[in-house]
Amino acid sequence: MVQLFDDERLDYLVADESMQIIQSPTAFSFSLDAVLLANFASIPIKRGNILDLCSGNGVIPLLLSRKTNASIVGVEIQERIISMAKRSIALNNLTDKIKMIHGDIRHLKTDLTHSSFDVVTCNPPYFKTPSSTEHNQNEHLTIARHEVYCTLEDAVKACKLYVRPGGKVAMVHRPGRLVDILTTFRAYKLEPKRLQLVYPKKGREANMLLIEGIRDGKADLHILPPLYIYNEDGTYTSEAKEIIYD
Repeated sequence: MVQLFDDERLDYLVADESMQIIQSPTAFSFSLDAVLLANFASIPIKRGNILDLCSGNGVIPLLLSRKTNASIVGVEIQERIISMAKRSIALNNLTDKIKMIHGDIRHLKTDLTHSSFDVVTCNPPYFKTPSSTEHNQNEHLTIARHEVYCTLEDAVKACKLYVRPGGKVAMVHRPGRLVDILTTFRAYKLEPKRLQLVYPKKGREANMLLIEGIRDGKADLHILPPLYIYNEDGTYTSEAKEIIYD
């Protein structure tokens, strides 16, 4: 029996109800961006090493574990949230496949070997927050959403540090940071290779982007077809259904 604390609850991770995850509305609950990133990332199927940075409650490692036999490591800075992740991993009997590290992605030199991962995924904080007055009153949500302990450059630098030459880095972010993302990827020798914009529905502005780069790769960026999440009547599009209910 899994132990739950405070306002934690058990949710199903996927539609087939084969996996569960511990969530908390005041600490961390995963959203669509994590699901989209796990689907978008190009991962080895039979063997290899995958690193997920800014892991939150372990949602991306759990989702990836359904598609690969590779070993997966997740890194999360918040102690309460990594506790949720570890308990979720144990609940799903995946402790032999997924390892969680409690740490700051800026200072992991003694925990992980440089240039050793085939794929690195990252769902970093999205928002620049120059003043503490702009922070969420909830500290857990502030750290997850705002660049308090991890800037975009910190995230990209860590991705480059741990991905092997020729390995892939996949990230989800906001379209407003696209220029920053492209320039920072290139500054750290992660050549952008695939880019997809995500729209709530047709006729609306994009509100998410998915990007994949290759360490030391050659210039050749592919812009994928747009991904629309909702139809006009508010139901999921067929493309979104295939991702969410896969």
